[in-house]
Amino acid sequence: MTGAPPPGLRLNGTLRFGAQVLFRDLSMTVRPGEWTCLLGDSGVGKSTVLRLLAGLETGAALEGEAGATDGAPLEGRIAWMAQSDLLAPWLDLHENLAMGARLRGEPPDRDRAAELLERVGLGPHAHKTPHMLSGGMRQRAALARALIEDRPVALLDEPFAALDLRTRAAMQELAFAELAGRTVLHVTHDPHEAARLGHRILVLTRDGLVEPALPAGLPIRDAAGPEVLEAQARLTRLLLGETRA
Repeated sequence: MTGAPPPGLRLNGTLRFGAQVLFRDLSMTVRPGEWTCLLGDSGVGKSTVLRLLAGLETGAALEGEAGATDGAPLEGRIAWMAQSDLLAPWLDLHENLAMGARLRGEPPDRDRAAELLERVGLGPHAHKTPHMLSGGMRQRAALARALIEDRPVALLDEPFAALDLRTRAAMQELAFAELAGRTVLHVTHDPHEAARLGHRILVLTRDGLVEPALPAGLPIRDAAGPEVLEAQARLTRLLLGETRA
């Protein structure tokens, strides 16, 4: 990432799917240069928040605004990773990582693509197409594709969900290092993940946002450390509705 510092993000307003109100009078700000984790029940609108900020179709109507805190358009400043890997099935992994540059009419950075595939453990599979890989391998390829974009803002939707415990920890550490200094909004269902990664944690509910206390220390925190495990328990109770924060 080069140039100006990353912007923060803001989303304010009411979101409607036809006659249904998904959330009302929401006011959310994501601070610049930090990793913010967004938790909440399925169907509460977490992925929709990411799509609104990314300028993607949601099928819903926002009565309000979604964008960057610096007032400039977010177009061209976002790396986006969806829940599904969205890999082009006719391209091998190396060409999938080059696709963004090609679509912009830029020469792809093949050395960087090869480096990232090695770092996500897919170097030996670089010339395989997605159908030849497991779900976890495809998710790691999608992560590498998001990282190669090198944008000031990253919107990540369940980026580690398909991974086993050991691989998940390693990919969290890789992503956190690669996205240092960026503005990251990370949707997750995993309270442990949020406790480990978040400079800030937000919980989206039907009634709005709740901001629980953070674990001690700065991310990325020890995955097995007592502060992370205690925060995981607190967040779990909050998500189960057993406590307010």
